[in-house]
Amino acid sequence: MTSVSAPPTGRTILAGPKVVALGGGHGLAASLSALRGHVGRLTAVVTVADDGGSSGRLRRQFGVLPPGDLRMALAALCGDDDWGRTWADVLQHRYGGNGELHGHAAGNLLIVALWDLLDEQVAGLDWVARLLGAQGRVLPMCQEPIEIQALVGEPRLVPGEPRVVRAVAGQHAVATVEGDVVTVQLVPTDPPAGPEVIEAIGEADWVGLGPGSWFTSVIPHLLVPEIREALTTTDAMRAVTLNLGPEGGETRGFSPEMHLEVLGAYAPDLELDAVIADRGSVPDVDLLRRVARDMGAELVMADVASSRPGQHDVELLGEAYARTLGRGRIASWR
Repeated sequence: MTSVSAPPTGRTILAGPKVVALGGGHGLAASLSALRGHVGRLTAVVTVADDGGSSGRLRRQFGVLPPGDLRMALAALCGDDDWGRTWADVLQHRYGGNGELHGHAAGNLLIVALWDLLDEQVAGLDWVARLLGAQGRVLPMCQEPIEIQALVGEPRLVPGEPRVVRAVAGQHAVATVEGDVVTVQLVPTDPPAGPEVIEAIGEADWVGLGPGSWFTSVIPHLLVPEIREALTTTDAMRAVTLNLGPEGGETRGFSPEMHLEVLGAYAPDLELDAVIADRGSVPDVDLLRRVARDMGAELVMADVASSRPGQHDVELLGEAYARTLGRGRIASWR
């Protein structure tokens, strides 16, 4: 193994709150893009259950954490100057052709190369962040790859028939399953969280969950015992950003309030301070406000949907975050 030193740990801390955003995939990338201009220190905590595509291939070949969601978070933290935009494009570039590199994202290969050189996950990600000039830090949810397993109720072909429940394994399979997700769990059931994750949550002024695939990107954080404990005991304000609608597969038919109720089922001791929802995506605002209030939260309604179906507008979402963070402003951010 080549010896490579860790990157400098000192980071420029801007005026503003310390924020930890938990999630994965496109939902986390959207929240990071929206948050990065409004906070003093931003940390992304990313799920590590991906088993498809380039990430799945690298995970199986090298026994590493799946790098894809980590790569997307790093790309979202790149600046808006030429340097940042160029490196974001490099990270997201996928190789074509018919050879062994087909389908691999360049950023995935870069991350795995640094892990191989350093034999240390967080230091490798910190080096990538330094190269990119990323406006924040990216951490894996836990220190080993995990598998998501679900029990799924099959659609009833004949009304009144007993429902068949079957087991489904793997993030991709759960995210695209036909039927209703009844429950999810992680394998192993108690994966270790990195100490950097617990430290970041403990030092945060705000922590946020969502938006994103509810059962495969958001709920998994609550299934890591150390993270669930950290989220329920932190002095930070806690916010949830709701999706713009149910996703085909894992949350088909879910109302906005059902998303909150699922969170409460997996972490009954988790109290919230704010729930952010798109004004045009909530059929019954009064009902959602009551469910949010039952979890201790104020409902923040805002126009945050993009013109592209199912996607948040990061500028509008950033404005909503800025207003929400301001409501929890402490006299002097720590």
